[in-house]
Amino acid sequence: MPLTVEKPAAPAFLPSPVEPLPHQLLAALAQHRMATNQQLQDLLRPQASRLNVVKPLSRLHKEGLVDYTVLPQSNGRRAWFLTPDGARITRDWSQLRGRPPYPITSASAASMKTPHVLTVLRAHIAFVTDARRRGDEHGHLDWTPEVSHSLGDSERVIADALMYYVLHTDDGSRSKLRALIEIDRATTSSERLATKLIDYARLHTYTPAPPGRRTAQATTAPAWQRWYPVFPRILFILTGASPVTLTHRIEDLQAMTAEHPAVAQLARAVPLGAAFLADLEQHGPTGPVWTPLNGKGERRSWTEL
Repeated sequence: MPLTVEKPAAPAFLPSPVEPLPHQLLAALAQHRMATNQQLQDLLRPQASRLNVVKPLSRLHKEGLVDYTVLPQSNGRRAWFLTPDGARITRDWSQLRGRPPYPITSASAASMKTPHVLTVLRAHIAFVTDARRRGDEHGHLDWTPEVSHSLGDSERVIADALMYYVLHTDDGSRSKLRALIEIDRATTSSERLATKLIDYARLHTYTPAPPGRRTAQATTAPAWQRWYPVFPRILFILTGASPVTLTHRIEDLQAMTAEHPAVAQLARAVPLGAAFLADLEQHGPTGPVWTPLNGKGERRSWTEL
C-alpha cells in the first residue's frame, strides 16, 4: 500500500515574540487608531489568554500612554486608543513610517469615530485570520487606514484602508498583492457609494503636469506609479443592513462599472470586487464570497477577481 505524505501546514504569520507585547500594542493602536481588547488579542496573540493582552494594556494606561472609551450597549467593553503622549512616542517608529497622522487622542473623539474605525479593523482581522490559516503573509501592520491620493486641483480620494498581502501558492510561488479597501456601513445612499468608483477611475488615469506646465496632458507617468508597481485591486466590503439591501448596493456598484466609461475602462485593467463583511468573517476572504463588479462570472476569492 503506498504511503500518503501530507503536505505540512504552512507556518502562521504571527507578530515576532522578540518584540515586547507593550511595544506591539502601541504600534497596533498607532496604526489602526482604535481597537477593543478582543481585536488586539486577535491581531497580536490569537492563541493566548485574554489576560495576556489586558495586563499590559492596564500598565500602559497607568503610564498615560493609552486610554479607552466604553462602547455603548456593550456591557462595559472598551475601545483603546493612544493618548497624546502615546502618539508622540510612536510617531517616529520605523515600522509606522508613512502612516497618515490621524491619531484619536481623546475619549470624545473616540466615541464619534468608534463605529467606522472598529468596522474597518473587523475587516482587517478577517484577512489576518484567513492569512494565518493559509500560511500567507499579512500581519497587523500590513493594513494602513485612511490612505489619501491626490487627484489634482486640491482634490483627493481617500481609501478606508490600503492592504498589503503576500499570497503563497501550492507550487511554492509567492504573489505580492495590494488592495484599496472601501468599507460601506450603509450610512449613505448607494448612489454616493457607487460614485467612489469614479474617483478611483480618475486616480487610475491622473497624471500630474510637470512643473512649469499648466496643461493636464503631461507626458509623465500616472501619479499612482509613485507608490505602486501595479494599481491595487479595489475591494468594497459591505455591512450594516440586510442581505437584500447590501445586494442592491452591490448591484449599483456593478451598474456604475457598466455604465460609466471611465469606470468601465478601470475595470478592464484593475480587479474590482464587493463582498459582505459577515461572509468574510464566516468563510474567509479567500472563499468564494466576492462579486466581480464587471459582472463577469460567479462569486470567487478576492485573489481571483
